[in-house]
Amino acid sequence: MMTVYELLEKAKKLEQRQQRELIMLLVDHLASQPPKPKRSLSELQGLRKEIWQGVDAQEYINELRGK
Repeated sequence: MMTVYELLEKAKKLEQRQQRELIMLLVDHLASQPPKPKRSLSELQGLRKEIWQGVDAQEYINELRGK
């Protein structure tokens, strides 16, 4: 698969009319895509909570502070 920069280099070799047509095709393609739903931070709630099981919060903070 080509990178975006490789595609750009190939597009630069096209005639201006073809470059405009390419732009319009890309815009049409993007416009036809349904927007991705926005994500909420609340979806992350409880994720990976098992790594904190059995850990005392105050002891952990004290260790971080070097106490």
